Amino acid sequence: MLKKHRDLRNRIQWFVDGGLFSLAFFVAYLIRSNLPSWVPVQLLGGTIEIRPFADYLVPFVIVMPISILVLASVGFYSRPLLSGRRTTLFVGLKACLITPVILIIVMFLSRGNDNMARAVPLIFGFVSFAFLMAKEEFASYYLRNSISNGHFRKRIIVVGSGPSIDEFRQNLKDSGHSEFVISATFDPGQSSIDELPGLIHQHSVNAVVISARNIFFGDVERIIHTCETEGLEVWLLADFIKTNISRTSLDDLYGQPTLVFRSAPDLNWQSIAKRVLDFTGALTLLVLLAIPLAIVAFLIRVTSPGPVLFHQMRSGLNGKPFRMYKFRSMVTNAEQKKHELAQFNEMSGPVFKVSNDPRVTPFGRFIRKYSVDELPQLYNVLRGEMSLVGPRPLPVDETLAFDDYSHRRRLSVKPGLTCLWQISGRSNLTDFSEWVRLDLEYIDNWNFWLDLKILLFTIPVVFAGAGAK
Repeated sequence: MLKKHRDLRNRIQWFVDGGLFSLAFFVAYLIRSNLPSWVPVQLLGGTIEIRPFADYLVPFVIVMPISILVLASVGFYSRPLLSGRRTTLFVGLKACLITPVILIIVMFLSRGNDNMARAVPLIFGFVSFAFLMAKEEFASYYLRNSISNGHFRKRIIVVGSGPSIDEFRQNLKDSGHSEFVISATFDPGQSSIDELPGLIHQHSVNAVVISARNIFFGDVERIIHTCETEGLEVWLLADFIKTNISRTSLDDLYGQPTLVFRSAPDLNWQSIAKRVLDFTGALTLLVLLAIPLAIVAFLIRVTSPGPVLFHQMRSGLNGKPFRMYKFRSMVTNAEQKKHELAQFNEMSGPVFKVSNDPRVTPFGRFIRKYSVDELPQLYNVLRGEMSLVGPRPLPVDETLAFDDYSHRRRLSVKPGLTCLWQISGRSNLTDFSEWVRLDLEYIDNWNFWLDLKILLFTIPVVFAGAGAK
């Protein structure tokens, strides 16, 4: 199934499932309110008193979005269209266990100790699971019946060379999807394209799939024109270019269909949410920490001669240099003394790192330990040069010294105040390749929730004094 069709199907499922969960919550309330007198409701965490449904409006209102998010997070919507009953039961049960727990927390926070019946979300878990499984059984029966009758299954012709056709057939089999049936295959290298219309008429196909590998682009154009005349959809597989890590998408560049190969996160609602979080988070922290920052600046001024702030050109997004700010934690001529310590460098690769660096001032050692020296970079985040979460920015000269160009992929996102490297024992990391591996792992698996997770784990790391030595 094409991604566009999968997305449409999932959006429909979101509303159906969210509505079922909302209905299940209301039914759970009715069940709790009409329990027979012999049922020991205290065992369910409830009370004898029956409270009005208005007291449950907050969890009732949020149950739809929460249930959809939970179902998506456990992989409910990424299953094959006709997945096995065991898989459906497993992911459905997970969602119906997690959602009531979230609702219990919400009920507690929204009403404090107002003694609302906790039996409602507990009963809701069982009811929602029953509703969800009943819906899935009905949907599965309908789909299987439609496929067996040929109403749902798409008939396709696969165009390509022998090996590419075999590969597509195997991929279709491995995917577990059964909504397609290959009615015929066509090899332009063995037959004339003029024979294709007859094949289309004979099998009454719904679409033509072209594996363009080993086919002249002129032939591809002729096949597409033939299908245009017939009013048939054509799906052109971009398998003529093999990529290692890039994700391929189709876009439009001034009216020209364009294949985009992207190995960094795309612009979407999550990236917009990340920028909103960066701006609001940096602005909020700068306001809240204004007085502590002023105190740190004063102590730097009185404990060692020199400016309060240290600035240096660092490599930003795609390597563009920007001026990064830190609280000065070293003597003023630290950069001039760097070459004297080169023989003590503990980090492999182009990066310079020395434990117990003699250039660090006594107060500088304290603020580095608790990462206080990094706080002026909130200004860089506010300016859009950095993010709260992202690979740490390296000095421009160290970036230019990369001997492995694949390391530059860490520059494909904005640098950040903290990242996986920061929360994975940054004081002990001495292998630059491992550092880059963690950065690339972050880039390849990035999503908005990963940023929130890293920010959350950064807090104990900072308070534990695990900063730079």
